[in-house]
Amino acid sequence: MTNRKVRVGVAVLVFFVLLAAVGPIVTDALGLSATEIDTANPLLPPSVEHPLGTTMSGEDVLAQLVVGARNSLMVGVVAGTIAVVLSVLVGVTGAYLGGKVDAILTAITNVFLVLPGLPLLIIVAGYIQGRGGWLLVALIIGLTAWPWGARQKRAQTLSLRHRDFVMAAETAGESKWRIIAFELIPNLLPLISAGYLGAVIASIFADAGLSFIGLGNIDVTSWGSMLYWSQKEQALLQGAWWWFVPPGACIALLGTAAGLINFGIDELTNPRLRVKA
Repeated sequence: MTNRKVRVGVAVLVFFVLLAAVGPIVTDALGLSATEIDTANPLLPPSVEHPLGTTMSGEDVLAQLVVGARNSLMVGVVAGTIAVVLSVLVGVTGAYLGGKVDAILTAITNVFLVLPGLPLLIIVAGYIQGRGGWLLVALIIGLTAWPWGARQKRAQTLSLRHRDFVMAAETAGESKWRIIAFELIPNLLPLISAGYLGAVIASIFADAGLSFIGLGNIDVTSWGSMLYWSQKEQALLQGAWWWFVPPGACIALLGTAAGLINFGIDELTNPRLRVKA
């Protein structure tokens, strides 16, 4: 029986994916623009014409929220994919091959673990600010977010490398790379899937945080840039809650959805955590 927490979490994620996929089409059909400046209608509260009000420049907040969902999710998916691919390559490959390969990859992982991730991300993002779009931001986040995942996958691979199915594949003469691809990685899919979901959400948080402090690409509409401009224009002091609450709520909902899915998966895979009906 499917866990209720998983159902709720997946439903929230599907909602945001649909929002990012078809939301801009709907807002365009309604005549709502995320970038069109209308200085005659600044900071309008929610109404029929503007369901989530307007910004200081008269831009529609709902349109910005929808466009921001697409940009934020794109950053999260790309950065999360980079982080998970690197963590699988480093963790699984090193643990199975062992020897000097494992020693070198473990040393590289330990170096990245020792480096303070957030300050490093801030320094690099500040250096390249204005020199690239969302793809460069996603690349930076992904390249700084893989070490912990690599450690987890290495530990799990070490527990699998001497299992019967791996030894049978070795006895049958299969190559090491084929064993990694077709024997080890499929057995690590639950861990990889959970790690990927966490990496995507963490990347969205990182992108929003960088934009909020002005180090992201604030010229591209995203949830983080919405928070940045609302803070810069003192929306809180002016009572314009409709400008900063929606993007903050969306970020919080995504984090909650990821947590529910992870908790639900834990309950499904760990009998001790299952709640008896």
